[in-house]
Amino acid sequence: MKQQAPRHILLVFLDGVGIGPADPNINPFFTTPMHSLRGELSGWFPSSRSRRHENSRAVCIPVTVTMGVSGLPQSGTGQSALYSGLNTAKVIGKHFGPYLYSTLKPLLAQHNIFRRVRDIDPDSTLALANAFPRQFFAYLEKHHGRHVAGVYCALQSGLTLRTLHHLRKQTAVSTDLTGKGWHRLGITNAPIISPYEAGKRLAHIAGRHRFTLFEYFLTDKAGHRRDRYAAAQYIEELDACIQGILDSMNSCTLLCITSDHGNLEDLRIKTHTRNPVPLFLLGPGAHQLAGKVRAIPDITPAIVELLAEPH
Repeated sequence: MKQQAPRHILLVFLDGVGIGPADPNINPFFTTPMHSLRGELSGWFPSSRSRRHENSRAVCIPVTVTMGVSGLPQSGTGQSALYSGLNTAKVIGKHFGPYLYSTLKPLLAQHNIFRRVRDIDPDSTLALANAFPRQFFAYLEKHHGRHVAGVYCALQSGLTLRTLHHLRKQTAVSTDLTGKGWHRLGITNAPIISPYEAGKRLAHIAGRHRFTLFEYFLTDKAGHRRDRYAAAQYIEELDACIQGILDSMNSCTLLCITSDHGNLEDLRIKTHTRNPVPLFLLGPGAHQLAGKVRAIPDITPAIVELLAEPH
């Protein structure tokens, strides 16, 4: 029987998380319990030997990220493909990152996920839930060409980037989940919250918007450093955040969690990998969306099509 379509979709992007071997000596996702996701997936977690799982509520499928282009996938092309539905690596003939390749910007300005959701419903409320410190805006002002895909898509779609003001009003979440990073930047009046509370806040933001994106980048940084301690810490914090989302999101919200390329799942190397990435889907519409996705450019069209269905 066909599932009810969701009213809201929350897309949580995790940078540099692929599907790797089920070996705790290599893959930090098998050294931490990951109670929230494993609990939703009947104790299962994706690995090289077991990439797909589903039950009545949740689905996890592998998503290819190579896009038919040789070389290691990179963030600029991976994230732009994820947020546009275009094979951006093929458009420019290579994988590129971490920032957007200049010739991709006009394409993303027109075809990004925020614009595509608004095209099917002009009254859609949209959110990039991350809050950004003043140093980030100073960086953008100084380095005009260095946009990551998510921020560029939001700006080109007329979304307001959230700031300390929104963080203090509990209408945004720090990119590190807790807000501790703001204090390291000298912004000592930024609130510090638990990862679980960050998840609850994301669920509440998602419940007020048709489509919400939240981006998390520390996973890729830990992978490049091959830092097992940081990897375990970040995975534990993410799991607590996901539990907060699951405990607080309404029954009309679909949670999607995915990545742009592999990295953290194989600490033998400090580079990206060509491994597929997981797409975790929890909530109404999970099975319909899963059936439409094979490669990373499939995700945005599948989300838009699902949101276009009557709910």
